[in-house]
Amino acid sequence: MQVLPLTLGTYSSSACQTCGCSETSCETCQTVADCSNCASCCCTTAHQSWRHGRIGNGIRIEYLSSGWMAVEVFGSIGVGLIAGSFALLAFGGDSLIELISGLVVLRGLRGDRSRSDKVGTHTERTEQLTSALLFALIPVIGLGAIYSYATGLKPEGSPLGIAIAVGAVIVMPYLYIQKKRIGRETRSLALSMDAIESVTCLFMATALLGGLLAEYFLGLWWADYLATGIILAFVAREAVESFRELHEEESVAHT
Repeated sequence: MQVLPLTLGTYSSSACQTCGCSETSCETCQTVADCSNCASCCCTTAHQSWRHGRIGNGIRIEYLSSGWMAVEVFGSIGVGLIAGSFALLAFGGDSLIELISGLVVLRGLRGDRSRSDKVGTHTERTEQLTSALLFALIPVIGLGAIYSYATGLKPEGSPLGIAIAVGAVIVMPYLYIQKKRIGRETRSLALSMDAIESVTCLFMATALLGGLLAEYFLGLWWADYLATGIILAFVAREAVESFRELHEEESVAHT
């Protein structure tokens, strides 16, 4: 009869004695390398079925996220070109990176759900690429702000731009919460990191909305640059943390 290790003493009796997963969560999994393919691990059929369903929910959230990102990309860039608003163009560029990231994560989740033999390798590559895309947000925001300030371009209070920003402020919190929750429960680092990009988009949308409203109603053109500086510091901190988390996860997987 197998005896539970002392480190698993806090787990419920329904937790897997080998990896620590409960029937409805991978959060306490101690064999991270096998967590993407429970069929090759030790968990019960109930846990495998639960995880399969949660990954399916993650896929649906990513489809919703990618659809909204497409709206942001085409809407922001289109309105930005017509109105001559660099703030909208910068936001559209940020949304484009997040769209690419979301599609990569979506592909990884679909591979996870299919329990392919190559899931582990593909998931690792997905996480690395997602981390790189998160770092790519830094020059997009920073160089865009510097160029905008140096050339004297000011955010323009476009009603359509304001509508896009308001939509993002409404949608992004929901996407962030769902991605973060599913990513934590299924031990999907790629999905958790994509949640960081969603909250980054929320901050970007808040800055964009504040800048457009301040310019449209108060004529405070500098408000956009102040908000962008705050967001740049936030993105840099989150990018470094995601990089450390990725390497910690890889270290655990190879021990």
